[in-house]
Amino acid sequence: MSPTPAGFRGNKAGLPSKPCAACGLTMTWRKRWAKNWAEVKFCSDACRRQKAARG
Repeated sequence: MSPTPAGFRGNKAGLPSKPCAACGLTMTWRKRWAKNWAEVKFCSDACRRQKAARG
């Protein structure tokens, strides 16, 4: 199991975040993305499909 980001003590404001490549919504780090946070580009499957449809 992957550890949470350094310094996380239950305060979600301290978690890393980045914008979605399709809609620009700010995505906050999730434990399920721990192994591939650097590769996460979209906030949802809908945004992933929208980006692929545009080309």
